[in-house]
Amino acid sequence: MRVYAFFQRVKIVKKLYKPKRMNRLLSILLLFSLAFCFGEVKAQDAQQGVKVIVIDAGHGGCFPGARYGGYAEKNINLQMALKLGAMIEKNMPHIKVVYTRKTEKHFSENLRTDLQARADIANKAGGDLFISIHANAHRNTGIRGVETLIMGESELETSENEAILFANNKEEFLDMSDAGTAAIVRAHIQNLQFTYGEYSEVMARLVQKHYGKLSRNNRGIRKQPLRVLYATDMPSILTEIGFMSNAAELKYITSEQGQKELVTALYNAVKEYVEYVRKSVLVDTSAESVEQTPAPKPEQKPAPKPEQKPEKKPAQKPQEQPKPQPKPKPQPQQQAKSQQSAVRYAVQVMASKSEVSVNDSRFGSYKGKVRQVRAEGAYSYKYCVGDYADRAAAQATVASVRKVFPQAFVIAVKDGKVVTKK
Repeated sequence: MRVYAFFQRVKIVKKLYKPKRMNRLLSILLLFSLAFCFGEVKAQDAQQGVKVIVIDAGHGGCFPGARYGGYAEKNINLQMALKLGAMIEKNMPHIKVVYTRKTEKHFSENLRTDLQARADIANKAGGDLFISIHANAHRNTGIRGVETLIMGESELETSENEAILFANNKEEFLDMSDAGTAAIVRAHIQNLQFTYGEYSEVMARLVQKHYGKLSRNNRGIRKQPLRVLYATDMPSILTEIGFMSNAAELKYITSEQGQKELVTALYNAVKEYVEYVRKSVLVDTSAESVEQTPAPKPEQKPAPKPEQKPEKKPAQKPQEQPKPQPKPKPQPQQQAKSQQSAVRYAVQVMASKSEVSVNDSRFGSYKGKVRQVRAEGAYSYKYCVGDYADRAAAQATVASVRKVFPQAFVIAVKDGKVVTKK
């Protein structure tokens, strides 16, 4: 299933680059259905823990990226990628590190194909996390700071595409001015909320958190319709380590000390992400310390009474039964209200292979307040808090829940089971 879905995904992505040759309506429907099915598979993969991390040194070869002060972005990105990978390999030997490139190279003379090749490497490696490293640039040389991008779109980010990253080739961005392409991409973005989009956001928050400890100017998390993030089927981020167009930041990100600090921040974010996934999101209840829900005692059935022969009664004439009256059909408004109330929303804080008591100490301040719902996959027991009629109401509470469970995210629930469609 996973291999088949992957190759179907690649075919669709290739077609996306030639929108004039495709039937747009059919392509939109096909991509949305394939992306949704593939997303469900990848969402389950994300819930198995982090085993493979793919590190992408942005640009390379004939695509140098930004150039300032005699430095090319592609070289800075490669230095950072190799140092981050080495630190993960040394301190987290249980995790496999895959590099999209370890040398000064490009994969194609065409940037779109080059970006797709990077995503292909990550997908074929079965990556659980994709980190693309870049350096930023701006016409205003006074702008500085660090930021992390995730797949998405908003009016703010779309308008800033013209100003931010102007030194980089615009082909890195999906062409949202094309109606067919935009519809496909937006369908993919919508699908992310049901799959691994939340995981990408968790990683992005952790990266910015550890950048902040370096007293760098925190520009936050931004949503951008980037090709390389669109084509990678796993939690994915693109992090900007500083502005090459700012003289002070260029000096910092090209220095040994500056790169060491930035790599350490990225490593600490990776370490924290992996740890939260292992301990908080995914619980292995085989440990003795886990409090299991006691099985209910079997009900005691009363002893059967001795049979008594029924008394014979005189025969009576059968009475005519009244004809059943047809039930009134619900009005359209009532039907809509009933259907809407069928799907509820909650904030998931933990998942497990087997049942966990709602009074388990690992729920912290939410001990006794969580409820269990079921889902498919190895970690089929999901534990969540809250019960909301719509996603927006649930999302409004996520920030407070994340103070205890930083990886918490919104899920849709119907009849005690997690659903992936509204």
